[in-house]
Amino acid sequence: MKQQEQAIETRSDEPRAVVSRRGEYDQAYGERVHLLRSPSLETLLSRLGGLDIRQPELVTVLRTIYGQLFLTAIDGELATVPAEVPTRMQPLHPAEGVWRGDLIDPSQQLTFVDVIRAGLVPSQLCYELAASLLPDEQVRIDHLNMARLSDSEGRVVGVDLSGSKVGGSVEGHVLVLPDPMGATGSTTRRVIDHYVGTYGKPRLILALPMIATPEYLAAVLEYEDLVVYTARLDRGLSSAEVLGEAPGVRWAEERGLNDQGYIVPGAGGVGEVLNNAWC
Repeated sequence: MKQQEQAIETRSDEPRAVVSRRGEYDQAYGERVHLLRSPSLETLLSRLGGLDIRQPELVTVLRTIYGQLFLTAIDGELATVPAEVPTRMQPLHPAEGVWRGDLIDPSQQLTFVDVIRAGLVPSQLCYELAASLLPDEQVRIDHLNMARLSDSEGRVVGVDLSGSKVGGSVEGHVLVLPDPMGATGSTTRRVIDHYVGTYGKPRLILALPMIATPEYLAAVLEYEDLVVYTARLDRGLSSAEVLGEAPGVRWAEERGLNDQGYIVPGAGGVGEVLNNAWC
């Protein structure tokens, strides 16, 4: 309850200053939110959420979206170190054939969380990319099997995590959550609480929903070490007047979820389409 109250308070905080960054949409959600401004991502997302996409194209499009989203996020958030790397031209040019510049600091530890089932493909893709950038002992992927627990009247009363596979402590790690749909934020909150309560405190939580809502942002930004990168913000159920303002300026009035908790316009049942399983 305390988390929900804090989230609502965050949404209703007025006035809100607009944050402007190159390559991102202007927004008033704060410095820890990045709304990527990318025509290529927008094109891919419009394809992914369309009426006629099917396998195997869906997986290909999803992996392409997450490749760009993840690399953009780590460029903005991971530490770098100066480096000198000999190239194959060094035998001919001993001094000049060495590349010098900044590389990702290889001492950082990244843990990726696969929230079954929609998160399986994005988390695997991000894990593979990280394994090509960092020493393999610095990268791991965990698998969370999260099932809703309901009472006799069908009301959700909790989450069952039995069957999950977690590789150990995340103390000081970068915890990466590539869950595609940032709807209510309840899954993200449950994941973070589970890790912090059991496996230690990450130094950074990197939330990577490909589509997010204002409700999602309100729910997750209460975690002070969390940063959000998203390829699209959906607030399609907001009034025309609210939509005329920069995202976040009238946060308390923005709405991206219908009464069933689905994102509008959204992409509609990504987990179902990915797995060809409609239950």
